Amino acid sequence: MNLTAAILAAATALAQPSLTTIQDTLYKADGTPFNGLLIISWNSFESANLADIVSQSLTVKVVGGNFRVQLVPTTVSNPPTYYTVKYNSDGKIQFAETWVVGAADTPLRIRDVRASVSPSTPIEPPSQTPIQESDVVGLTGDLSLRPTKGPGFSAGRAALINASGGIEAVIGNPSDCVTVDGSSGPCGGAGPQFSDGEVPGGTVDGANATFTLANPPTPATSLVLFRNGIAQQPGTDYTLTGSSIQFLGGAVPQPGDALLAWYRLPAAGSIGGETAAGPQILCSAAGTNTSLTSFTSLGSCTIPANMLETGDRIDLQFDLAHAGTTAGFEYKVFWGSTVLTDRVAAAGDALIAGKGEAGIYGGGAQLRAESWGTVLGFAATLANATDNMVPPLTIDFQVKMAQATTETVALQNFTVVRYPAQ
Repeated sequence: MNLTAAILAAATALAQPSLTTIQDTLYKADGTPFNGLLIISWNSFESANLADIVSQSLTVKVVGGNFRVQLVPTTVSNPPTYYTVKYNSDGKIQFAETWVVGAADTPLRIRDVRASVSPSTPIEPPSQTPIQESDVVGLTGDLSLRPTKGPGFSAGRAALINASGGIEAVIGNPSDCVTVDGSSGPCGGAGPQFSDGEVPGGTVDGANATFTLANPPTPATSLVLFRNGIAQQPGTDYTLTGSSIQFLGGAVPQPGDALLAWYRLPAAGSIGGETAAGPQILCSAAGTNTSLTSFTSLGSCTIPANMLETGDRIDLQFDLAHAGTTAGFEYKVFWGSTVLTDRVAAAGDALIAGKGEAGIYGGGAQLRAESWGTVLGFAATLANATDNMVPPLTIDFQVKMAQATTETVALQNFTVVRYPAQ
């Protein structure tokens, strides 16, 4: 008797159909909860585990919009079938719809089982899993024919197609003109060209008095030269010969000084005029801050692929601010994988200023950097970088604190300018 009972119990368990929970919150169009009855009816069918489900109906009460029911899945039933659901509120049937229920381990919402076909046609279950691109015939091939985002893609800029067929942004100033090869520069025409906010090339160390502009100002009197925001007087503070600025005694820039130049050039294409692209601001922004004891990137500038050419020069400047007086910190600037500068600042260094230059040649770039701080003395470094100039190259500004603290170091701002080969 015990064995017979066990066999009957096992047979009953095998015939027990699995159930899918449908749970949702129902509202009326005016935003109030739905209260009423859902009358669910079905025709006889056989479940996935061969359980015989007889034709019947089920009434579920909905109070405060809360609805929950468990039903046998119909997506694998024999024959394919569906549930007819009638919504009843205020003593009358308001509307009816058809449900096709799939097998699920977690509760489904009504939208997951609601079918949009009429009961008189074969019912297909609504999609309950994501459709993969490879599941759609021809889609992957069609997508491969579309242009893709290149490493230098940027929204809101003029577009160019790189050598791999990707879309990248044209680098340059908003007023520049773009040529058919994607390069940019000051627009030509009958009027003169202007160089605005150019940083003269040269070492600011208190000893060097000679600095160089990217182009000779035309006329020479159009040059307006600023040192720390103060206009310098020609003949009193400096002299100009071609594109060379010679500071006079008493006016030689000291460590930490900032130089900016504005001047005029002849129209592009005219005799003696500028025929190549002028300086390009690649990046100019404020960075973030850190209080971590591991190196953290506070800002970076990525030079797009295939931009750098032999003869180009890249200038960069950056400023750090230390909030606190008890912890020192270390900062590094990377040119690709090469360290441009690496210095340890004291707890009393409230401000750090730095600049660097990279001269591009066939096998890489020659680097030089200068930096100093409130306490940190002026130092200059030289390095040789063999990073490949063809792929995108990232200039990265990193900082770490000497000890765990709530003090922070912020990258106040940084600027990267390209001077194309002429």
